[in-house]
Amino acid sequence: MKPSATQPYTRTGASFTKDVKVRGRDLVNDLMGVASFTQMLYFLTCDRMPTPAQCKVLDACLVTLMEHGLTPSAVVTRLMAMSVPEEPQVAISSGLLAIGSVYAGTTEQCATLLLGIEQRVKDAENVDVVLQELVGRYKQEKRAFPGFGHGTHQPDDPRALKLFKIASELGCTNGYVRLIQRLGNEVDKQYGRHITINATGAIAALLLEIDIPVAAIRGYSVVSRAGGLVGHYLEELETPSGKAIWAAAKQAVPYRE
Repeated sequence: MKPSATQPYTRTGASFTKDVKVRGRDLVNDLMGVASFTQMLYFLTCDRMPTPAQCKVLDACLVTLMEHGLTPSAVVTRLMAMSVPEEPQVAISSGLLAIGSVYAGTTEQCATLLLGIEQRVKDAENVDVVLQELVGRYKQEKRAFPGFGHGTHQPDDPRALKLFKIASELGCTNGYVRLIQRLGNEVDKQYGRHITINATGAIAALLLEIDIPVAAIRGYSVVSRAGGLVGHYLEELETPSGKAIWAAAKQAVPYRE
């Protein structure tokens, strides 16, 4: 039976007596043992299976964001694991709430920026003029460029360099990778110094290259970081650091009248 125009429905998935359907495919017979996790993630968000090159690019992006030390999300997870050690979902989901406009979520912002540049060029504006105007405006307004700069990795973010290398080897650098690199050149020119394209900027370009919708990009960051936070949760149970983090915070932020 086809749903009526006003009846809500789902194409994502459903369970029946003898099978499970996922976007028209049989989970047990078509997907389990055949599709990888990365392929399924792409399939569920793009409604088609990725090409081998798209799958490798996405896999590289997911691995890149999964773990990079005691970030705010990892610290939150460890503190929650200290507080409620018997509830892994509480610790991990709490850490995931830190993904936003400052950490990891900048991938989405950078992708939106690149799409905006692309649209202006499609509307017959000169790409060099667009980049000059955009960078000049951000500089004048003293706004941070999403996808650029890093407090630790200097002069370049090694993760971004490796992602661009992977994309180049797979033939996925003809559009947005080239655009963000041109944007990077303009940033360096106007600021008078080299500002690295960071991992989130590189990932933004790569995900657009493989046709990931912008609305899914932050969700991909959440999926990736969830894996890394499982590691932090387990390590906190084995070798606790939460109390040390708490004590360090109290020492670093003293009370004053």
